Amino acid sequence: MTAFNSGNIYSGLPASPPAQELSDMLAGNLGNGVKIERIVSHGHATPDNEWYDQTQHEWVLVLQGEAIVAFDDGRSDIHLRPGDYINIPAHCRHRVAWTPPDTHTVWLAVFF
Repeated sequence: MTAFNSGNIYSGLPASPPAQELSDMLAGNLGNGVKIERIVSHGHATPDNEWYDQTQHEWVLVLQGEAIVAFDDGRSDIHLRPGDYINIPAHCRHRVAWTPPDTHTVWLAVFF
């Protein structure tokens, strides 16, 4: 039986900008490879010329703040605002190009 847990996606947000992007696993099952994370950015971006190349698909939703996601295959950058989501296929090289430096960007990410 899976453990029951509950919480609030906005609880525990840092009072000041964190030095690094924060990632908290909210739920996951190693057996089927599904993982749900809360990610908190505050002016963070993936370093230039570095790309995520993940073995799983990633569905992300911006709950607060905003972000620009860039791709290595020539497609246009996507500017995400609260309520916007994107499904990034496995091995689609991408990076976070920008998050605002004056507020938290809170993401909900589902890896599958």
